[in-house]
Amino acid sequence: MGLLSHGSPLGWEETKKYADHVRKHGILQFLNIYNKVKDRQKDVLKWGDEVEYMLVEMDIKNEKVHIVLNGGEVLETLQDKGEKTDPNHPTLWRPEYGSYMLEGTPGQPYGGDMSVFNTVEDNMGKRRREASSVLNEKETLLTITSFPRLGCPGFTQPGYLPTPVERGVSKSLFFPDEAINRHPRFSTLTRNIRHRRGEKVVINVPIFKDKNTPSPFVEKFPEDDGEAAAAALPDHIYMDAMGFGMGNCCLQVTFQACSIDEARYLYDQLATFCPIVMALSAASPFYRGYVSDIDCRWGVISASVDDRTQEERGLKPLKNNKYRIFKSRYDSIDSYLSSCGEKYNDIDLTIDEEIYKQLLSAGIDKLLAQHIAHLFIRDPLSLFEEKINLDDENESDHFENIQSTNWQTMRFKPPPPNSDIGWRVEFRPMEVQLTDFENSAYVCFIVLLTRVILSYKLDFLIPLSKVDENMKVAQKRNAVQEGMFYFRKDIFKGCNPVLDGTSSAHNGLEIDGGNEEYTLMSIDTIINGKEGVFQGLIPILNCYLENMEVDVDTRCTILNYLKLIKKRASGSLMTMAKWMRVFVADHPEYKQDSVITDKINYDLLLRCDRIAKGEERCPELIGDPINRFK
Repeated sequence: MGLLSHGSPLGWEETKKYADHVRKHGILQFLNIYNKVKDRQKDVLKWGDEVEYMLVEMDIKNEKVHIVLNGGEVLETLQDKGEKTDPNHPTLWRPEYGSYMLEGTPGQPYGGDMSVFNTVEDNMGKRRREASSVLNEKETLLTITSFPRLGCPGFTQPGYLPTPVERGVSKSLFFPDEAINRHPRFSTLTRNIRHRRGEKVVINVPIFKDKNTPSPFVEKFPEDDGEAAAAALPDHIYMDAMGFGMGNCCLQVTFQACSIDEARYLYDQLATFCPIVMALSAASPFYRGYVSDIDCRWGVISASVDDRTQEERGLKPLKNNKYRIFKSRYDSIDSYLSSCGEKYNDIDLTIDEEIYKQLLSAGIDKLLAQHIAHLFIRDPLSLFEEKINLDDENESDHFENIQSTNWQTMRFKPPPPNSDIGWRVEFRPMEVQLTDFENSAYVCFIVLLTRVILSYKLDFLIPLSKVDENMKVAQKRNAVQEGMFYFRKDIFKGCNPVLDGTSSAHNGLEIDGGNEEYTLMSIDTIINGKEGVFQGLIPILNCYLENMEVDVDTRCTILNYLKLIKKRASGSLMTMAKWMRVFVADHPEYKQDSVITDKINYDLLLRCDRIAKGEERCPELIGDPINRFK
């Protein structure tokens, strides 16, 4: 989860005093990196995935499941047995926001050879077995996006009560501070977001109205000091802490491009896929023990770290703040970076004008300058006393401080100072899946997509305002079947990027009231194609594979993965969110009141665990894949 510095964390009032210092030196650090590596070419195409895991305990006797708050100890054990013993160990482990969470990645990035697709699932299996081997017999490792009863009484092991008082970190009515990772970055972020905002974060998720759900659905909060009563909306599930968002798990992929221009091109093209793949990977329908009316976590996380003041949110006139800011710091991207994307930048972009002019005068082109100047309207949220004065030539902590707390659907990542790492882009919207097979399928699908985009110089760009509309649709219940998404009609007749970051004429059709470049499509049409409308991504990927030299084994692996994506898109296989909804609806204890009891939660996650371990089949979710990695 971004920059992990060590030292003495500063509170918000102290951090605020250094905000301009951090921004000033962050820009100098960016310029130093840029000037050193802007012309670097022919970096090898590398990539890697990040899978986030939850530690849970199955209490068989009482038929309850808890999240286990010993992630720190598990992480230390895994690092001692792994990378600290052998620098070439096949797995790497990193901390995450929750003290019940872990992040696992391959030990080394994957290369550009097609045969690596045969190793992805094997490596994910290694990670799962490795982490499971250091747990006790009651504990297990789950790749689920959201814990259904997160924030319900007694949901942690060991048990802790929330501390809804000012001296607490999150001041939450539901989420105990002990469930936050003990690294000071995480508690500092939590407290400083609250203090900067001037109140607790507010998350309201629409409840799913079942036959016996109260209408209106209104909760009372006995420990409330009045803040929750004012913030909670009727017919919504109310949450009040960063942990309800950042305490969820996801699946991410980072790509190293061959050059800065290729990275910018990939960033833009993949941005249009973020809502599509998010809906395809939907896996989080339950929050705080209730069935919600959404299937994805994105809006929940966005609200959970929204540090904007009332002035910045447009609720009061600007007086103490500089800007009206239209989105949380965790949201969709706000501007394309490549010359192809410039004409599609049609949403309001708030920028720091001084930083923008400084970047332009330093030789940064307009598109990249406005991207950085937009990121830098934000304040640093976490600052360590020992990290205030840095060597701008050789360090990048101030740049990363702002960069890593702009959590957007895509992240454009300059190389670290003095490293052999290239320009990278990170694809961030996917929900984590239950099994290694599914996670591998989604990862390999995105990687293949990047190969096809680069090989065929495809153009998927549409106005960014339409991508934002797609993001809203993607989170809705059953969006994969019922949602309609703006998508480009002719992806072969687009823009050849001018690889100098400057403007160019667009070779495609002009956008006009006739909507000629894009239209509304279902995900089935986008993925599988529909005659006369769109040829479909899977047929395009298959065409690409036919023109590549791919051995039989690799081809079999890839086709197995693409079959899952194809069937999820068509509806012949369920998304994880749909499968979980069906499980709860069919549970004998479910009273059609939108409530997930301890027993329902236990049975659901016990089943999830058995499926993830390969002890139980689940053809309605994953079909019958050929498992070569047992």
